[in-house]
Amino acid sequence: MMLRPVSAAVNAALSTVLAFCALAAATIASAQQPTTLYVGSYGGSTEKAFKEKLIPAFEAKHNARIVYVSGNSTDTLAKLQAQKGKQELNVVLLDDGPMYQAVQFGFCDKLGNQPVLKDLYPVARMTDSAVGVGIVAAGIAYNTEAFKKANLPPPDSWEVLTDKRFKQKVAIPPISNTYGLQTLLTFAKLRKGGDKNIDPGFTAMAREVGPNVLAWEPSPGKMTELFQNNDIMLAVWGSGRVQALKDTGFPVQFVIPKEGAPALLIAACPVAQNTAPALSQAFVNYLLTPEVQAILADTQGWGPANSTTKLAPAVAAKVPYGKEQMDKLLPTDWTLVNEKRAEWTNRWNRTVER
Repeated sequence: MMLRPVSAAVNAALSTVLAFCALAAATIASAQQPTTLYVGSYGGSTEKAFKEKLIPAFEAKHNARIVYVSGNSTDTLAKLQAQKGKQELNVVLLDDGPMYQAVQFGFCDKLGNQPVLKDLYPVARMTDSAVGVGIVAAGIAYNTEAFKKANLPPPDSWEVLTDKRFKQKVAIPPISNTYGLQTLLTFAKLRKGGDKNIDPGFTAMAREVGPNVLAWEPSPGKMTELFQNNDIMLAVWGSGRVQALKDTGFPVQFVIPKEGAPALLIAACPVAQNTAPALSQAFVNYLLTPEVQAILADTQGWGPANSTTKLAPAVAAKVPYGKEQMDKLLPTDWTLVNEKRAEWTNRWNRTVER
């Protein structure tokens, strides 16, 4: 039996059907492809916590694939500057000082009007383009065992750094480090100056605090060694750093001085003009949820920015937590500080850290 040839009309119809099926299949496949989100954030323990405890749940809920680009704040800000106009990063986490620079340079998109933003402590509300997702306090760290042996009361004031009994027993990071900069700003305020009148701060650092300083130490590892070798009894440091040392079993305690402590924010923003704006907003909001805030407090020592976050007592003891402690944390005018920082650094090198 001979088959009849297929007509041109039938061929055309078959071609149309096949083309439609191919297009439908491609559309379905495209819809199932996860959206890639590039997140620029800190390395080390932060990267580990994000990859193990935070990212998988977000990827599953939003059909996303997150590429984690690790680096310190300076590195990530430099990436934003280098990629201006064709940003590869979608979301960035930076220290608050560099984050204010990123906002000033136009690298951050405006945050959406999300309900979670209303739950934040005032100190965490930075601008309409960036928000604090974690809070660390800059305060006093002291060797509890050394203080007990010397029959000294626990420090409760910034003025302990000027006490002559601690000559060459103090370590403070330099002005290139946020903790050192915050020490200068704090003493400016204590001596009736401030961010806009920094002279009293420089005088106090050079004449009152400086003689007690054994080392202007920026490295967390070396600061730890100074404590462990009993070279120092006191330091200006961050609450998270102190807790990490305490977790090793070393007898160290963090104190928020009675005059208050500068707040250091770990800040996040969706990058302006990026390839996935909606997903970027969703990720920033995700970081602010109480569940994620609790994980960051436990793994990173970041105080929760969300006031509704509930922490276990053991975790709450490690971080700035609750309204009473948050009210003691002092904001920094980073717009002014960033304008003056180079000038202040030169002056510091000439007059303080000689």
